[in-house]
Amino acid sequence: MPSPSVPSATFPLLHWGGEGQGEVGPRVPVLSSPMLSVTHTIHLEDSELVFTFLRAPGPGGQNVNKTESAVQLRFDARASPSLPPEVYARLRPFAGRRMTTDGVIVITANRFRSQPRNRDDALARLVEMIRKAAIPPKRRRATKPSRASKRRRLEGKRKRSELKKTRGRVSGE
Repeated sequence: MPSPSVPSATFPLLHWGGEGQGEVGPRVPVLSSPMLSVTHTIHLEDSELVFTFLRAPGPGGQNVNKTESAVQLRFDARASPSLPPEVYARLRPFAGRRMTTDGVIVITANRFRSQPRNRDDALARLVEMIRKAAIPPKRRRATKPSRASKRRRLEGKRKRSELKKTRGRVSGE
């Protein structure tokens, strides 16, 4: 059987099917872990992640014209059952223009020359974005200025006012 074009060690979520089972046909990547853990409460199913491979600009020499090493990751955050509504609401500003009007996050990774590294890069960027959105913002505690700080502020204003009054035109002669 021919060896896979991409070694399985670089794919953390994949292994190559058809090994030792006596199956005939091409070897295809098979998901070995059904979920991608983002936080201890948020886990994305692999069926929610859609990978598209396309030709990448950048380094690669002549090989760049014939290999599809860039990865486009699509994740439908709005329809995801794994994402709580409050996390989705905080995710919108983090995603910025990477989120479509339909709530689909599109991440394109083409930093590396190999498809597996770009795939891992896209996944890492998605996980980091969701982790940031999962942290609830700290509540602002309303405070009042102290009596002494109010007095200092007003005293400063009074001094400044007196200084500016002395800047008038010089009358005389």
